[in-house]
Amino acid sequence: MKESEIEKILVREVKKLGGIAYKWVSPGNDGVPDRIVIFPGKKPVFVELKTGRGKLTALQKVQIGRLEKLGQEVRVVYGLDGLSQFLQDRGYGDISKALDCKYGL
Repeated sequence: MKESEIEKILVREVKKLGGIAYKWVSPGNDGVPDRIVIFPGKKPVFVELKTGRGKLTALQKVQIGRLEKLGQEVRVVYGLDGLSQFLQDRGYGDISKALDCKYGL
């Protein structure tokens, strides 16, 4: 599945949960994570989306390191399996299971 499709699923599921998944575009700062995800009542998390076999670029690794040094949480989500795990880790096991069933994970 394409990264853009995984991103659409993330945005849709976060929205269903009452959250926001802002697209992060930072002129002059290439390599920043794709989304800033905010769930109700929880701290924001920066999310970089990749296909199941995708790899971080050197610049993405630098940007992620900068954010982490500032005490920010950054998650790299690999494929639909990774998205399911991300949602489960955030406390949304029911949504994770629904994705697993819908996409045969």
